[in-house]
Amino acid sequence: MVRVTDHPRFDRERAQLVLTAAALVAIALAPVVVAYLQLGFQADVTASAEYDAPDRNAERVLSRAVHDAGTDVPATFAWDQREAAVAGVRSALGPRLDALRSSRVESGTVYQVEYNRTAAEEWRQSNCPGGPNRQFGACEDRRGVVVQERAGRTHALAVAFDVRITTERATTELTLVVQTVGG
Repeated sequence: MVRVTDHPRFDRERAQLVLTAAALVAIALAPVVVAYLQLGFQADVTASAEYDAPDRNAERVLSRAVHDAGTDVPATFAWDQREAAVAGVRSALGPRLDALRSSRVESGTVYQVEYNRTAAEEWRQSNCPGGPNRQFGACEDRRGVVVQERAGRTHALAVAFDVRITTERATTELTLVVQTVGG
């Protein structure tokens, strides 16, 4: 006796039915895949936004570098040695500035960092009080670094920078004045 389900014709029809169902599922999922690819994945968008913020990166690196330079060059210089203190601050900043300049070159972001003497002078004029009631001594801006006389010693207060950031999308120019710990 031959059963209906054992017949080769039914096996062929069942295979065609399974194949047709699989094709329908694939066709139904195609718009979902296309929509997913067009909209993107949210985590990628967030990471891209952080990576595409080179100005915040420059500000963070320079802030940390100035903080460290202010700590590395303590007030061991007498006020009449303030030029040596400024040279010490700039020397301590040198490796960090070089690292920032070359940090993202391979990804197409180029940082150019220079000291800004004018911004340092403006910061000094607006942040260093004058007159007989001031708490500390005179302030001076030297080669982009603001120093002040405190108890006969030289203290670095702030460092001013011009930063130019070039990416494949745009060029951004910033002027940053970063205060030291004691500034």
